[in-house]
Amino acid sequence: MMRLARRALLASIAASIVAPAVLRRAGADAPIALKLHHSFSAVSGAHERFLVPWARKVESDSQGRIRVDIFPSMQLGGSPAHLYDQVRDGMTDLAWLLPSNTPGRFAKIEVFELPFVPSRGALVNSRALQDYATANLTDEFADVHPICFTCRDHGIVHANRAIKTVADVKGLRLHVPNRLARETVHTLGGEGVSIPSAQLPMAIAGHVIDGCLDPWDLVPSLRLDNLLKEHTDFAESSLSTATFVLAMNKATYERLPGELKTVIDANSGQAAAGMAGTMWDVEARAVATNCCCPIVRSASMAAAGSLNPISSRIFWASRTISPCCNKPRRTLSSPRKRFAATERCGQSTTS
Repeated sequence: MMRLARRALLASIAASIVAPAVLRRAGADAPIALKLHHSFSAVSGAHERFLVPWARKVESDSQGRIRVDIFPSMQLGGSPAHLYDQVRDGMTDLAWLLPSNTPGRFAKIEVFELPFVPSRGALVNSRALQDYATANLTDEFADVHPICFTCRDHGIVHANRAIKTVADVKGLRLHVPNRLARETVHTLGGEGVSIPSAQLPMAIAGHVIDGCLDPWDLVPSLRLDNLLKEHTDFAESSLSTATFVLAMNKATYERLPGELKTVIDANSGQAAAGMAGTMWDVEARAVATNCCCPIVRSASMAAAGSLNPISSRIFWASRTISPCCNKPRRTLSSPRKRFAATERCGQSTTS
């Protein structure tokens, strides 16, 4: 009996010695879980074609040592305006956020939201913004570890009346994405209205607003093409855009082992900005291409010239729903060259 008791005692001692080593091994094999919080829906392009692929690439490059859990639609609580503070304070490890949700707080990055400054291409703007951020935004985002900076697709004027000249904007009440776009619309004689994007269909149906200055990717998700029949684009520059930041909590980044910091760094900067910019451009191209709207583009140089010298390069473009054909009708004009090309039901003419 004493022998059995002695063996049991020795076995328990041995188990107590081995257990911490087993637990340490299990802990070493467990991936580091990172929470990524954002306000877009789980079926949005930003979620499906940027944030998810970015997260899976980080997981793959880390050989499974990092796991990124994504929480769309503000599932961790708060509002979109709280995302920066959430990632700064460690409530989430990563956040995909809009600096313009807190107007005036990030003044330097707003340079890319000025009218006619950004290009029409999100990829071009995103790469330029990333370079600008590296040189100029370190202090403005010193409380977090930025992964990348990017620009959304440019704003399109969606309304129910043709916008072919600057004068056509007068009197329009347009939803705007940020304060600089609101000031721009006001300068053009309209009224900029700031409301959550999800409320746009109700605001349009209730005649609270006449249209919106928003990118193409909002059209299918909010079914704006069923509510607004005129879509005005720009041939070169952009009337507005919105900037985004993918940010990481500084303490979370610093706690990572050196080799995992290298993984994060390899998926930051231009690499991540390029992914996001390409996603926005692909989204815009797909929506604009599939839109069953004839396109009319005309340049009103005298009216555009009343804004500032840079706006003299702007071409106004109008799209109108056509019930009889889903192919576009295009009319282009410029001070140097004027031509019209009409494509209708498979037949085209040029004059």
